[in-house]
Amino acid sequence: MVQRRADRPITDDRPGRQRRLGIPLARDVALAIRARIKQETGLNASAGISYNKFLAKLASDHRKPNGQYVITPEMGPAFVEVLPVGKFHGIGPATSARMNSLGLYTGLDMRNQSLEFMQANFGKAGSYYYWISRGVDNREVRADRIRKSIGAESTFFADLTEFEAMVSDLQPLIDKVWRHCEDKGTRGRTVTLKVKFADFELISRSRTVAAPVERRSDLANVTAELLRALFPMKKAVRLLGVSVSGFAGEETDDPAQIALGL
Repeated sequence: MVQRRADRPITDDRPGRQRRLGIPLARDVALAIRARIKQETGLNASAGISYNKFLAKLASDHRKPNGQYVITPEMGPAFVEVLPVGKFHGIGPATSARMNSLGLYTGLDMRNQSLEFMQANFGKAGSYYYWISRGVDNREVRADRIRKSIGAESTFFADLTEFEAMVSDLQPLIDKVWRHCEDKGTRGRTVTLKVKFADFELISRSRTVAAPVERRSDLANVTAELLRALFPMKKAVRLLGVSVSGFAGEETDDPAQIALGL
């Protein structure tokens, strides 16, 4: 099996999982996962290890495209405080611009604000921003959650600028997604294209069709149409991803990872 992305956050609060694998340390679990990915797919992968989901995700981005990084409890607050707000997962371009307009440019800038200030300016999300700027994230790790989408993505060694090159590099990702759909017998109505630019700006574009996507060629065509609508691009592309969601009996949702069985 394959996973959606070349990065995999691993939180260090699943001792039962580590015992089942016979591996005592999370960093060694990460090495085993990356080795399994390489063996079964031929792909390199990065991994992040930390004491909560937010920091594990940040760590997974820190050693792309082929490495791993550990953020310990002692490192967490300092690691977050120097991070530009636009690099925080869950803070997109619009929110980042809003924060900048309020004088918030880094994690430390957010940390210096009161909870009341963050909630007044960012609503319910303000509480989340307040705590992650302190390296705190108490969300539960749920390994058995129901997958609401199937997707794959790849980070490129060289940034892409041409439409045809991007279409070509999307084909292996489409193959992976479609193979998983076939294996699971699932069909979805929503196709999402994910694009990360060289300056790390991240955007996504989705299209929901009238009936579930039944053929690999249909998935490829919708993906190409979503990509073409972004041209001409003013910036080079570092990462592309594609996912299918909106399965029968489910509401559409954000892309999730394909599970990697161990």
